[in-house]
Order: sequence, then C-alpha cells, then structure tokens
Amino acid sequence: MAGAGGSALRELLAGRARKRKSSFGSTAELQAAALRLLDRHQKLSELLLEVEGSVKPAGEGGIEHQQSSSESLIVSVLQEQASRLGVPAAVLAAKNAVTKIEQICQSSASPSQAPLLNLDQREKLSCLLRTAKDLLENNVFSRSHFCQEIWKMKDLPVLEAVWHLHTNGITGLAELLESVDGRAAEEWLCSSLCALCERAEGPPQDTENVGRILSDFAIMFLQNGFQPSELGRKLELKKVPHICHAVLQRMLTWVLDAVGKEKEEDVSTLQAMRFWLNVFDVSIYKSAVHPDSLQQFFRHTLTEILTYNPLLKVSDAIHKQREWSFTRTCSLLTTLYCKLFVAFSAKESICQLQRVLETHEVNWQHVLSCVSTLVVCQAEAEQLFKDLLSHLLIKAFENYDMENMITAFLIARQAALEGPAVFMPYSEWFKASFGNASSHHGSSKKALVFLFEFLSELVPFEVAPYLKVHIMYPPFVPTKHRSVLLEYITLAKTRLADLKVAIEDMGLYEDLSSTHESMQPQGQALRDVEKALQIFENTRKIPTSVIEASIFRRPYYTSWFLPALLRPRVLPKTPDARMAFIDSLKRADKIPSNLYSTYIQACRARKEKMLQEESKVESSHSKEPAEHLKAELAALRVLIVDQAKHEDVPAQIAVISDRLSSALGHNSDENEAAALNSRIQVNVSDPSLEPCHQSVVDLLLTSFCQNLIAASYFNPPDRQGPCLSLFVKMMCGHRSLIPALLGRLCQLIYHQGPSLNDAHILGLAALMIHLCESRSLIPEIEADFGISQPVAEKVLSISEFWSCLLVCRTEESLSFCTRFCTAAVSYLLCKFSSFSCDDLCALVPPSLVKKLQHVVPRLSLEARGITSKEGKADLGWSSLMSPSLNYRRASLCLWKQARFQELVKEKAFQLSFGEWLLLELEVHPEKDVLSASERQDFHYWAIYQWYLPAPSASGGCDGDLEKACGIIINCILDFSQRLDLGSCGQLRSVSPDILCKLQEMVLELGCRRRPLSGCLDAKRHFLFEILQGRLKDRHHGSALGEQLWRQQELLLHRRILVGLPASTLIATCRKGKKTLLDCEDFFHYVNSELKNICSRGYALSYGITAHFFRGLLNASLDCEESAEGVNDVLTACQTKCPIVLFSAVLWWPQLEPVLCSQWKRLFGAPLPEELERLRECQSSAVGFLSSGQVFPLSGPPWISAAFLHCTVQQHSPRGRERNALRRLGTDTEQFLVSLLFFSLMDLISAKIAPKEGVDFQTSLEWALEILQCLEERGISWPLLFLSEEGGSRKYSVLRCAASDRHSRLLPVAFYSLTPGFHHELLTRQHFFLYVALNLYIQLLQLFVEGKDLPQPEQADPLEVISTARQFLLGAIPRCPAKSFGNIGLLLEACEKLDPEVGATLQHFSRPAASMEVDEELLLF
Repeated sequence: MAGAGGSALRELLAGRARKRKSSFGSTAELQAAALRLLDRHQKLSELLLEVEGSVKPAGEGGIEHQQSSSESLIVSVLQEQASRLGVPAAVLAAKNAVTKIEQICQSSASPSQAPLLNLDQREKLSCLLRTAKDLLENNVFSRSHFCQEIWKMKDLPVLEAVWHLHTNGITGLAELLESVDGRAAEEWLCSSLCALCERAEGPPQDTENVGRILSDFAIMFLQNGFQPSELGRKLELKKVPHICHAVLQRMLTWVLDAVGKEKEEDVSTLQAMRFWLNVFDVSIYKSAVHPDSLQQFFRHTLTEILTYNPLLKVSDAIHKQREWSFTRTCSLLTTLYCKLFVAFSAKESICQLQRVLETHEVNWQHVLSCVSTLVVCQAEAEQLFKDLLSHLLIKAFENYDMENMITAFLIARQAALEGPAVFMPYSEWFKASFGNASSHHGSSKKALVFLFEFLSELVPFEVAPYLKVHIMYPPFVPTKHRSVLLEYITLAKTRLADLKVAIEDMGLYEDLSSTHESMQPQGQALRDVEKALQIFENTRKIPTSVIEASIFRRPYYTSWFLPALLRPRVLPKTPDARMAFIDSLKRADKIPSNLYSTYIQACRARKEKMLQEESKVESSHSKEPAEHLKAELAALRVLIVDQAKHEDVPAQIAVISDRLSSALGHNSDENEAAALNSRIQVNVSDPSLEPCHQSVVDLLLTSFCQNLIAASYFNPPDRQGPCLSLFVKMMCGHRSLIPALLGRLCQLIYHQGPSLNDAHILGLAALMIHLCESRSLIPEIEADFGISQPVAEKVLSISEFWSCLLVCRTEESLSFCTRFCTAAVSYLLCKFSSFSCDDLCALVPPSLVKKLQHVVPRLSLEARGITSKEGKADLGWSSLMSPSLNYRRASLCLWKQARFQELVKEKAFQLSFGEWLLLELEVHPEKDVLSASERQDFHYWAIYQWYLPAPSASGGCDGDLEKACGIIINCILDFSQRLDLGSCGQLRSVSPDILCKLQEMVLELGCRRRPLSGCLDAKRHFLFEILQGRLKDRHHGSALGEQLWRQQELLLHRRILVGLPASTLIATCRKGKKTLLDCEDFFHYVNSELKNICSRGYALSYGITAHFFRGLLNASLDCEESAEGVNDVLTACQTKCPIVLFSAVLWWPQLEPVLCSQWKRLFGAPLPEELERLRECQSSAVGFLSSGQVFPLSGPPWISAAFLHCTVQQHSPRGRERNALRRLGTDTEQFLVSLLFFSLMDLISAKIAPKEGVDFQTSLEWALEILQCLEERGISWPLLFLSEEGGSRKYSVLRCAASDRHSRLLPVAFYSLTPGFHHELLTRQHFFLYVALNLYIQLLQLFVEGKDLPQPEQADPLEVISTARQFLLGAIPRCPAKSFGNIGLLLEACEKLDPEVGATLQHFSRPAASMEVDEELLLF
C-alpha cells in the first residue's frame, strides 16, 4: 500500500512536472484532483511517511514551493477526512501517527531488538517525526490525544521510539507518563530500561545509542523526581515526579538485589546492572540538572543503599564483617559507592553515613562495605573516621548507649580490615581508646561496668583475634576494680576454648593486631621461631620469652615451638644463628635429648635431597597467585597512564592488595596488620630472599618502575596524581613483605647498583621518595652490615637505611650514587613542586641531598664556583628519561637550579664540614675517579676555600683553623671506630690525603701560635682538649661495650698523636723574659687515659714514648737554654708523670741512639743532665749484673729500680738475680719495694697479655726472689698495697704510674706470692692482715662484677680465690690481737662476700680468742 501509493504520488507531484506543463488551470484545481486520487487509493497513516522524497528539487525556488505544497497537501487530506469523520484534524493526525508508530515497532521479527529499533525502523520513524513536527507547526497535531493513544497500543512502543519522540520535541517522556496510570508506566519503563541495559554489550552503534538514551532519560528522571522544592514544580505534572522517583528506586533495587548473589547471577545480567550504574556518573548531568537536585538524588541513593533490606542482626555483622572488606564486597556495590562519593567530599559522605546510622535501621553489610570503600578510596577518611569513632564513644558513655558502642566497634574493626596503610590496626585503636586512665571508661565505676558489660555481651559472637586483643591489651582498670576485668578475661578464655583456640597455644610473639582468622599453632610457632632467632642474633642470649615458655607454657613449647625450630634442613658448613640457638637451648637442657637426636638424623637425611627441587616446589605453589597478581598489576598500568581513570586507581590497588595477600601465603595473614613496633632485621652484607618472596617483590618493583615510566610519557610527576603514592602505601601495609622488599633493595642498590640501567635507577629513586613518604608505616630497621658496619649497633629509620645503601667508595659507586641521587632529588622537586622546603624535608633522606653536595663539586669543576644567585638552569623530568642522558651534566644542571640551592640552605640539608669529611674518608684513593693531583686540588678547594671561611651556621669553621683541626680529628676517629681495624690502632683505611691536610694545618697552627705569658693562665692545649672531650659522657649500654670502645678509642688517639708533628705535644709559655716548656696537658692526658692501654702496666708504647722525647728536644729550640728546658720537664716527670720516665727506661736501648743523634743534630752539645743521668743508670745496671760493679743509688730510687728490673728481663741469665740482690747495699727499702712493684706489674701482664713476651713463671720466680730479699732485710713491703686513703703515700709515685687495670689486679699478684709468705709476717707486720683482707675483698668484688679478671685459659679466677681463701683461713687464727684492731671497716664486707671467712674473722677478733689457738697448727 505504502509502496504503490507512494509511487503514484511521486509521479503525480514530481514526474509529471518535469515532462509537460500542467493541464490544470490553477493550483486549486490541481489539489482537488490530488485529493480525489488519494481518497480512492491512499491510507492517511501512510501519507504521513510520504514527505522525505516527495519532491526532487529543480531549483532552490522549486524546493520551497514543493515543500509548501506537500505540507498543505497533507493538511488538506487530514482536514478532508476529519470533516468526513466528524473529528478534529489534530485528533485524527495523532491517531494516525500512533497507528504508524505501532506498525513500525511491530515490524521487527527479532525479540532481542525489543528496546531498540533497527535501521529501517529508524528511517521510517524519522520520516514520521518530521511530518509530525510539520503538523505541530500548523496546529494540526494533538499531543494530549497522541499520549493517550500511545498507552492504548496493544504493545507499548519500543523505548528507543519513545526516546526519539522525547528528543525531537513531539512529546516529552514526562507528558507521556503524566497521561497514564503510574503503576503501568513504572512497570513498562523499568522493564524497558532493564532490557535496554542488556543491549549495552551489543555492536558499538547500539552501545552508543543505549548510552544516549539512558543519559537523556536519567536527566529527565532527576529533573522531575528530585526537583528542589524552592524551584517549584510544573503544576500540570502531578504523576511524573512520583513515577520518576519510583523508577529510579526500582532500578536501584534491581541492582541491590544482586548484591550478595553476584556469583549466582547471569553474566549478561551483571553487565546490564553495571551499565545502569552509569546513571550515577556525575559528568552526564553537567548543567542539565540543578546541583541541589543532583546532591539530593545521590544522598537519597546512599541512604537507600545503607537501609536496604535491614535484616542482618548486629551479631551477624560481628561474625561476618571480615567478608565485607573492600576486595570481598560485590563489585556492583563498591562501584556504586565510588560513583556516589564523587558527588560528595569525604566529610560529607561520612556525615551522611552518620545521619543514617542515627535515624534508620540499617543493612550492616552495606554500611560496613561503605566504610571499607571510604577508607580505601578517600585519603582523608582515616582521620574523619577517627573523629567519628571518638564522637560515638563520647555519646555512648554519656548516655550509656549500647547502640553507639557497637557502631563504634564495628566501624573501627571494618576500617582496620583494610590494613595499616589506610587505617590503624584494631589493637592500636582499642589500646588508644581504653588503655589508659584518661579513657572514656575511666571517669567512674558506672562507666567501667558499662564497658565490660558491653564487651561481655559481645563475647558469644566474637571471633578469636578480637578476643585475644582484649585479653592481651585489656582496658585500664583501677586496682580496686580488678575483679571486673578478671571476670571478663575468664569469659573470653571460655569463648576461645569453645572456638578451639587455647590461650596457651598463643604464640610467644603473636600478632594481635591481625584482623584475619586465628592462625593455626603451626604457623604461629614458625613466626615465633623467626622472632626468637632475631633476638638471639642481637643478644646472643636465649630470649626470656622462650625460657618462660619452656617452664610456664610447656605444652605449647614442646608441641609447637620446638618442632617448628627443629624442622629438618640441610645444615650449613659454618654454623648459623639457628644452629647456635639450638646449641644454646641444648646446653641449657631446654631440648630433650631424643628430640635433638631425631633432628640431627633428619638433617642428615635431608642433605641427600636436591635443593633445586625444593625451590621448584616452593615456586610452583605460588605460581597461580603470582599470575593473578601480575594480571591485576597490568590492569593498574592501564589506569595510571590515563588521567581520566585515576579515580579508579584506589579500588584497583585494593584488589592488588588482596592478590598480594594470596601470593605471600600464610605470612600475609599473620602480618597484614602487624604492629609497627617490631623491628625489621635486614642482612645488608648478604641479603637472601625466599624464591617465592623474591618473585613477588620483583613483580611489584617492575610494576612500579613501568608505571612511573609509562605515566611520565604522558604527564610529568606533578600531574600523575597520588597513584604511585597509594601503590607504595599498599605495599607498606603488608608487614610480611617489608623485609623481603628491603632485602631486594639491598641486592639491587648496595650490591648491584652500578650495573642498573637508567630506567631502573629512575624507578628505584622514585620508590625511595614514596617509601619515605610512607615512613610511618615502616618499622625501625636493624641492619647487619657484616664485619665493617658503617652504623654500628644503631637502629635505623627508613631514611637512614637508604643512606647506608648508597656508598661512595669507588669510581663505579660514585657514579651510581650521582645518578641515583640526581634522579631522586629531581623527582622530588618535580613531584612535589608546590611543597615548601620544610615539607620536602620529610620526603627525602637528608643524606641524599648531602651526598649530592659532596659528589657534584667533586666531579665538576664548574660546580665549585656556583652560588644560588647563579642558579638559572632547569632540569626537566623528561630530560632524565632521555636515552642520551649524561648524568654528570644532569647533576650539574640540578645543582644550578635555584630551587635546589634553596633546598641546601635548609638546616636539615646542609652538608657540614664534618659530614663532608666522613664522606670523603669513605672514598678509596686507589679506586677513586679522581687522580691524586685532582683529589688534592679538590681537598684544597673544599677545606681552604669552602669550609674554613664559611660560617658555622652553614656547617663551616668561621675561619678558625683550630676548630677545623678539631673537626678533622673527630671525623678521623669517628670513621676509624666504624671500621674493622685489622690490627689495633692502625688507620690503614683512612685517607692519607686527609691526614696530610691535618698535619699541614696543625703545623701552621703551631707556627702562628706565640708563647703565652704565664703558664698557669695559659689556655688548655686544643689537641688534648679534643681527645679528652671525646671520652666524657659516653654511654654504650653495657660496661663491656664501654670498655671495648674506650680501649679502641685510646689506641686511635695514640695513632693520631704519633701521626702529628712531634712538637705538637709540647706547649710553650713565657714567664717573665724566659720561655718555658709546658707539658701539663700531655702529662694529665697520659695519667688519666693513655696509660690505660699499656699492656706492660707501667710503660707507654715505644711509638708515643719516642714521639714525646723527639718533640721535647724540638720544642727546646724555643727556649733560651735548651738543656735547662729539657731538664725541667724531665724533673717534673718524676712527680707529675713518672710513667713517661718508666717508659723511657723500658725502651732505652732503642731510644738512646735516636735522642743522642737528634740532640747532636740540633745543638752539637752534650746531652742535658737528666738524659745523661738516664744513660748512666742504664750503664750502671748492666755493669752491676754482668761484672759485679757496685750499683749506685742516685736520684729517685724507683728510676734505678726500673733500670735494674728491665735489665734483668733483657740481659741477665737466670740464677744471677739472687746474688745480685744480696750485693745491694743498705738503705735500699724504697729501691727493693720499687723492684717488687715492677715485677708484680710483669706478673699481671703475663696473666692478661701473654703475647707481650713476658713469661709468668719467670716473673713469679723473680718476684719471689725480691720478696725473700725484702723479708730478709725486714722491710715493710705490704705498704706498697695500701692506697693513699689507707694511710700510705710512700709509694704513691709507683701506684699512679700503673694502669687502672693493673692496679685493680694487684690482689691477683699479691696472692700469687703466697708461697713466699712466712709466718713471721703475721707478727712482725701488724697491718699485714688488714692488707690481705682488703685485697681479698677486692678480689671477690672483681669476680662478682665479672670484669678485669684474667680469662680462664690464662689463669682460673676460682683457683686464685681458693688459694687466697685457704691462706686467710689458716692465717687469721695465727694473727696477734693487735692485727684485728683496724679491720672493723672490712668485717661487714667480708661477711657479705664470704660468710665463712667473715665468721672466722669475727670469732678470732674477740679479746683473748687468739690465746685458744692450737699452738701446733701449721699455716705454711
């Protein structure tokens, strides 16, 4: 019909017009003829389509005429039929249009096309719509009748047809809905919209049409369904707002019904639902919808989600909330939340959540999923939720409201489920909220009871991890209410028992912050073993927790801990920490013998297996999770490079976090929310990773680097958003990953750094910045650097850890450090370009900026002259990614930047002179990038041109040469203390160039210094002030650590002194017109410190002794009378520093020729009197022993005794000593006692330093010979052992010359002489008992304190004590009554340390007690 009629009409209107002139006289005649023809052959509804091709234009004027004729023709036909039917033409047009629409919509044979039209249908509908528009313009079309007729159709129109009517202005959807019963409209519209969404996965053209239809209708729904009241509503539309509102509600319900049944739904249905969620894209509304309407819609939707189907009880929420974390929640729901949150700030979202919680019954699954989504996707949410939790707790305790309490607990637990990267662990929150007296429950007993009632009500529904937190970190409870807490703990333990989780099976170091289900005891035991091993490695002692477990928690210890520790393995050739730990436990009887034997046998059997097969098995287990992780990381890259998709990054990172947990295995479950107070152990010298962990870390590092490079191709770092920050934060949230991550970074940076390419360096440098940004999530690090530790016994932060990894020692490491630091600082300045310098300080390790300040001027002459005013260069991030990058040029470019120069002015980033020296001392001269001459030039510039004149505020020396020397000395000593000193005191690793510069400066300082007037008022020698200042206020934790450090420090001091010009040790001063030599500072330093590293006990080493005497002779050049100056110093030595003279005596055979030749070279005169006297004493001692000459006792007797003692040790054949001693004249008391003193010093040296060449037996025999001679002459030698406080100053010179250790060990030497003690001593020397008791008490105190005594292999301390005890028990009964007169002060100490000796002393000290002694008792 349409085809035939249409053809006739076209021929009539067009064809005939072309071929001949019209036979009709006028247009009216032509129209009348046409109407008669149409009336006989054409349906009116078909006529409405005959517009588009009605006329083929012959010209422009013809077009207008023909269109006008066509329109008037259709109007005429409608009017003709309408008059015949007796209806208005507009009504007739509407009815015919609906008829035609019905025909068009029914022409499709495919039911799948239901919501959309096909191409032919669209063409026909387009023609119809154009005609309808024309009729509307001519007022020959009734919209109201059209709407009514639409709803009378047998089959309601296709949704696309309605959309075309809506968008072409024929009739809007609102008018269409207003003209029908609302219920029917809702049904039709919802079913059509669902069907429409299902077509979204069709051909691209269909998808595009579906998107346009959906967005247009969504705009209409919001405009009518959520119109703000103040804007008013259209009065004629009464039904539409309700219908629009109801349709949106039903569509939301359609989606929410699928939440929780996602796995059961058909894939196509889920896709359709996801497409419907595009309605919640804020971007589609733009200016079409009032912002208030949009806010109202989104707020309403969020409320509906949170209150949808509130069937779950609180008890269900407590038990199931772990299943409602972000990654486990239905993706439909999380996507919907993410879209809704775009319309609100984080604060607005949480406020709306709070309002809903306060006013509605809620769906806890949806509420807690909302909490998870907020903390994952909104960076500000963490603090806002903390504020909300505080508010809820305050309200709960104000009104004793259980609802607010449970809400707070559920929200805190849910947020903690997402890991510490986004919210604090539950255990931390619980402790912070209830762990101290100022907590909410601490205000009254009523509040306390309320809290425990609440916790008790939770118990039947609790899971084990939360109960463990409550037990191990209980709320604060005053002592008087302790029973309330104990009652709760009993209840909680009962619940744990019901859950088959015994509190006794809790690990020694169990992570109570973990929000995962309780681990099996096997897994926890493995973790306990690792932690115990870490503690054992640090302390070399069995951890207290292990000892306690072996006693008080025996079932767990024997059933779980020991099997985990004694897992069979291939034992290493060199015993490792685990083997040492097991051995310690075995020796402490903490491992049963049969279990230990089984372990050893199993280890031997394991040795036969191939380690490669074992690693393959481990890697195969984690292959599948790793593949999933890899796929999600690839998906993240797609989002990061597209700035429009950055809002989807947080959700994707949450998915990656979940996949990462699976890839890490059970360790992730243990440590997901681990407490941040347990330190991480990293073996920097030999970092080893488990294969499965290394593969995961490599995936993450590769992904980070690729993401950075890919994103940088499109945008500079400052326009890349927070994507990489969130990625690193997520990694840091996995506590078990951090040790592997840091270990891998050690491998890459510390061990393989120079071999990394530019892309690797850029990625790792950026990673370092973001790790520092997330430093609060990274625990402290205990780094083991092996033998040579740059930071000995120090716990490191992540920033300090990076500094230790970046070393500048060789040409390769200097180059790598330059590249890495340049990349890191450039990324920092670009990524955080808007940050102030103060803010930047927290994002980059200061050491990196300082290393740049060290290496850039070192490698570039140009940088040595640049100040901040010249910094006009720019280093773009894109230039660092250039394949032709030259890092020396790039680092110089960065150096010239004004921003960088501003940064280095910050106090935290200033490279001081001391820090520069420590960095320079690290460089190995033989492997340096600079030649020797270039290095000298650099040192000259840095010291004399840069740091010496620079103010101290910027790290310089204020032009003070003495201050510069002090800094250099301190740095050399600090650096040397950190090194492995192969031989004591040897500074072989210290740069000789720096030592030379120090020598130059000290020499220059000596030349500038003029003698000061008045020695007593003279300033202290700067050198000794520096050295002694370092020894003050040192605290190394343990007495042994302090002792070792001090010994090492003094050895280094000695080496420093010997390395400086000899005259440095001697100061000069003016007294009147006379120049004097001043050695007071040197004497004080020797007496207080240097003598304590003398292995011989009474003499310094040859090096420092010779250095002092050479300096003395050189310094005497400044005196008017050089020989007199030397004599004065040596005379002063006799009383102020006798150890210097004793040292000269010991080394005189080597020292004499040196001093004689020097004096002759300087003055050509006879030796000074005091030196000549030393020569004579040496000659007399040799003659006395060899040829029987008389030994003259001139000068201080201890000098003569020292010469004789040393000569005996060096020259005399054994057996001559006794004869020689008998040939001594009278008045030799002090001489012989001094001789005894030196022999005792050697006796002690033989005990504590046998390598010095002093033989104990020979020294003992010599000492006994002297003792016998003293006894024969009746000399009171015990006075030697009395201190000045004890009343004897006679031998103070000798005692002050002895080292502190030798002085403390005098009791050992004394009781070594017991074979030479005669019974006459007890009666002749009435103070002998006092001396013996005093020394015995000192001996016991040494043993109790455990220090200074010789090692057992050198002399068994117990044997010495036993000998002394037996002697006293035999001697006390033989002592006369007057011997007990002065022992009162010693009695109490003796009774405390040795009750038996004390009792014996008490008994025989009573009057007349000694008379009862058996006369036949033999003491000796």
